[in-house]
Amino acid sequence: MTMAVPTTLWIYLMAVYISGSNCQMVQMDATKSGYVGSQVELRCLFMNIPGVKISQVTWQKFLNGSKQNVAIVNPTMGVSVLNPFKERVTFKLQAVQEKTPSLEDTTIVFSNLQLSDEAAYICEYTTFPAGNRENMVNLTVFARPEIQMIQSAPTIVAQSSSLKVSVATCLAANGKPPGVITWETTLKGEERTEEIPHSNGTVTVRSDYFVIPSREMHKQKLTCIVTYNNDTTKDTIILNVQYNPVVKIEGFDGNWYLNRQDKLGLTCTTEANPPVTHFEWRLLNGSMPAGVEIRNNTLSFKGPVTNDLTGTYVCEATNSIGTRSGQVEVNVTEKPLPQGVSGETIGIVGGVVAAGLIAGVAVVVFLVYRRQQKTRTERDNELTDLPPAHKLVPPLRRNTDFKGHLTSDDIQVFHPDKEVEEMREVDLHPPYYDMASSFSDKLDSDPKDHDVQYAELDTSVLASSPCPRSSILSGDLVEYATIQPSL
Repeated sequence: MTMAVPTTLWIYLMAVYISGSNCQMVQMDATKSGYVGSQVELRCLFMNIPGVKISQVTWQKFLNGSKQNVAIVNPTMGVSVLNPFKERVTFKLQAVQEKTPSLEDTTIVFSNLQLSDEAAYICEYTTFPAGNRENMVNLTVFARPEIQMIQSAPTIVAQSSSLKVSVATCLAANGKPPGVITWETTLKGEERTEEIPHSNGTVTVRSDYFVIPSREMHKQKLTCIVTYNNDTTKDTIILNVQYNPVVKIEGFDGNWYLNRQDKLGLTCTTEANPPVTHFEWRLLNGSMPAGVEIRNNTLSFKGPVTNDLTGTYVCEATNSIGTRSGQVEVNVTEKPLPQGVSGETIGIVGGVVAAGLIAGVAVVVFLVYRRQQKTRTERDNELTDLPPAHKLVPPLRRNTDFKGHLTSDDIQVFHPDKEVEEMREVDLHPPYYDMASSFSDKLDSDPKDHDVQYAELDTSVLASSPCPRSSILSGDLVEYATIQPSL
């Protein structure tokens, strides 16, 4: 009896210690994830301490508030994996299944993951004397989408209307989470995308690409890009667009002249999808000339050239989509064009000549402009170099106190004929004369401020002047006077 108390006290203290350190005893990852069909490990480690005995380990699936046993390990009973996990769940370590098992590591391995495996999983240890200890891991299961790209219709026909049609469909089926679809192409089109959810949690994404079909789209690439969890998958198709024939007639060089002896002919070239199956030749407003041989898309003329070959030749080409035609106007001349000269060559030469004329006119305009600029500059320089006596003297400051009337003594008349010789020595443009010099004596003798004013006089006023007037310039006589204030 004396030994029972210490033993009971020891068990109680051990239980209290283990209860306080429960979160450290069972160690697991907080979250794990895997893809459908892949394999994933769910780690469970028991941090044992001396005196604690493991009597059983139980794995449980916890979903929507209920628990379902997955696997059980008992040192006496051995290992048991329950349905529906029996074929897909195993313990990682072989030591767990031995007669004397080691249960500190009871990690399990899920193989061939399924969407239904997504849940929380509990690893529970039954111990003595600590009781039950457990931890939990959340398992997420991803589903990679099944990517498929198909041509929406077996036949895409170019059309003249503005109606848009779907030319390709890209699917990212049964993805969890859903994939993201984008398009890569040089085509001018429109994408329309929708998401279709499923009961198992997956989503199918469908994207259709719409265009207005045209001949230019034939053999163009259209690429669907699916992005899923930072992974990118591409799928490309090449469009097969069917269209009417595009017809062109070749062979006429613009130099068919009378009695030309070499073999001549016309060829009907086409671009079509599907290929042209039938050609038909005809001559507008007439029948084919004699000696013409027709073979599918070629028209051959036998014998020398005559005026009978003149006319408009039409080639009709037909495929399963429709019929289209092309034509060429054949003209026969009396004499051949100069050797090596054709309509195309004449056009090129004409273009070069026109360009040369334009360039020549531009150069002439530029030179004339420069010449005018130079003449103007030289004329300005000549005026700048004139003697001071022939430069226009700016008016002096006006004396606002000046008041009075003009008398005959106040007017000094300038007669150009008295200064002819002096003015001829200087080329004036236009002639100037210093009219301020007449006041120089008075201004020097009297420091008072005087005004000098200029006026253009009517010559009729001075008609009675005794001094004869003459002008060295042609045209009307313009006379200037200096108006002096009374002193």
